Amino acid sequence: MLRDIRKEEKEIVLAMLGQAGFNEDQFPISERVSEYGDPFMGSINFENDRPDMYDGDIIQCEYTDDDGENVVLSLTKDKEGKLLDLDFWKSNFSALIKFPTPEIVHYKKG
Repeated sequence: MLRDIRKEEKEIVLAMLGQAGFNEDQFPISERVSEYGDPFMGSINFENDRPDMYDGDIIQCEYTDDDGENVVLSLTKDKEGKLLDLDFWKSNFSALIKFPTPEIVHYKKG
């Protein structure tokens, strides 16, 4: 089910794009998104319900949630050069406690 993108989601996507050397003109951010699986994990899809279109990660970053668990965020693109999803992976698969802000994430090298 589609919903409006949240301000904090758009903010982290813009920060990740900028860190990767891109901007919203190159990768427009959909105003409507859907949540993957468990809505408490944070992963969203940008109006593209075809996971077979996955064409790789644009960038990854990580942070430590308030329970001490590591969370990895991957911003991905599809085969048409559009944003596909913002995927969250928490090491213990529990719900997110604190949604990340650009100031608390650390970018992965390589």
